[in-house]
Amino acid sequence: MSIGASQPLDNERASESGSRYRLRDLFTPLDTLLVSGGDGRLALDLKERVNAYGCTPSPEPEIWNFASSTASTISQAAYDRAALAREELVHKSLFDEVEIAFDRRCEDMRDELRGHFQLPPRVDVVFSPSGTDSQLHALFLARAVLGAPPVTIVVGADQTGSGTVNTARGHHFSTMTASGVAVRKDAAMAGLAGDSIAVPLLDATSGHSMRADADAAVMRAIERSLAQGRRVLLQIMDSSKLGWRAPSALCLDEITRRWPRKVQIVVDACQARLGRRRLRSYLDRGYMVLTSGSKFFGGPAFSGALLVPKGLSRALDRIEGIAPDFFDYAGRCDWPMNWTALRSRFERRPNFGQWLRWEAALSEIGSYYAVPGAFRAAAMTELAKGIESRLTLSPWLRAVSAPLGTADADDEEFMQRSIFPFTLLRDGKPVPIVDTSAVYRALARDMSDDISGSADRQIAAQRCLIGQPVRLERPNGAPQAALRLCVGARLITEAWSTDGAQAQRNVQLILDRIAHVLVKIELLLDRNAAVPA
Repeated sequence: MSIGASQPLDNERASESGSRYRLRDLFTPLDTLLVSGGDGRLALDLKERVNAYGCTPSPEPEIWNFASSTASTISQAAYDRAALAREELVHKSLFDEVEIAFDRRCEDMRDELRGHFQLPPRVDVVFSPSGTDSQLHALFLARAVLGAPPVTIVVGADQTGSGTVNTARGHHFSTMTASGVAVRKDAAMAGLAGDSIAVPLLDATSGHSMRADADAAVMRAIERSLAQGRRVLLQIMDSSKLGWRAPSALCLDEITRRWPRKVQIVVDACQARLGRRRLRSYLDRGYMVLTSGSKFFGGPAFSGALLVPKGLSRALDRIEGIAPDFFDYAGRCDWPMNWTALRSRFERRPNFGQWLRWEAALSEIGSYYAVPGAFRAAAMTELAKGIESRLTLSPWLRAVSAPLGTADADDEEFMQRSIFPFTLLRDGKPVPIVDTSAVYRALARDMSDDISGSADRQIAAQRCLIGQPVRLERPNGAPQAALRLCVGARLITEAWSTDGAQAQRNVQLILDRIAHVLVKIELLLDRNAAVPA
């Protein structure tokens, strides 16, 4: 059983009016607020008080976190900022309606996010409860830009969020919306539903590497769709769950040259593993960008945003009808204040959970970019080399290969890998998915009772989070799953020191902990420990 998250805090009072009822919700315990205003993925297990990713809504500094490709437990600094933000909103709401104070705060957060990303004011920010919700926002806006219902081509469909198969077609991706409306998962949304085409990135012949013909596959999918008289929403990947990016810059240039008004591109950058120059270049090209305050930045799951270049937002003037079901996926405060016509058609419905998760995420984003760029790049380089060497040395682990030749100067510190996927071996043979999943769960628990030997028991006792399993299809065998060690923003922030020697020791401590995690994995595999189901 689980508790949390999908019901809005004021759902029972939906028929009552007056901001005093919503103001009352701000006095709900902070932990409860942080898991409110989202879908079922935020729900907490009744017994262990963690979500599906093993994360709690309050800080747990004793857990080592290398899971920033999936989800992170909130840090103390981020938790404190969320608490302070709530106090400030309560104070401001004593002098103004809570919806007005909330709307102003959301606009301030847009400015703050643009500042951290070094984006100009002409870039608009649409907040959402998750990157999955933001995909629906992108589809909604793409229909206005293209003037017709598009077919969505999803690059990296095998390595994006599980809800993308639904959102790409304009279908409900859960059984409950963030606004608390019960829906049927995968049911078509009237006025938004359409078709989608999946372009996987995994090489079907190897099962462990990125396909070499990704560009050609994307071009074929576009050409077929346009030949049928369709418009295209092309969702490209930067980066995937395994840290891959596709299609190439040359391919994107060709698409833009050949079909300037028939193909709208949206970048899935929800992993937030791209340099700020690259982010700006996408927006300058007229692409929408999906991003997140969780994943790399380590804010609490879930916090989504859609970045919209100014030229595209003009298309909002052409929006005549809005899909009825879409009103359940956005409130007035989610849209920028300058989108007056569109905002007026949505309810004044503050989502306090979404807001507080973004307050927490902005704390992490600001702290990360306060670290000098030279140190961020150097630390990422050293951590990448250290992790790769440790994976190579283990007979129990097999690293999943990284695509070659994809980095350039615009990647900045992300010229280095920050996601390190690997599969598990036992006696040189691939470990089944069910056993890999069991190891993943056991890492987050104290397993000392299942491991003998004092030194081994100490290693087994340490709780740690890593990236959840990613399914890998194998051409001549049963599917496998890759686990992931991830370098996240918080690791860099906590390693930074003006004392160079101390900073170096901090980076070494991170590598020592990663080695500890790998030894725990080996112990679980070697001893056939009774890992939890």
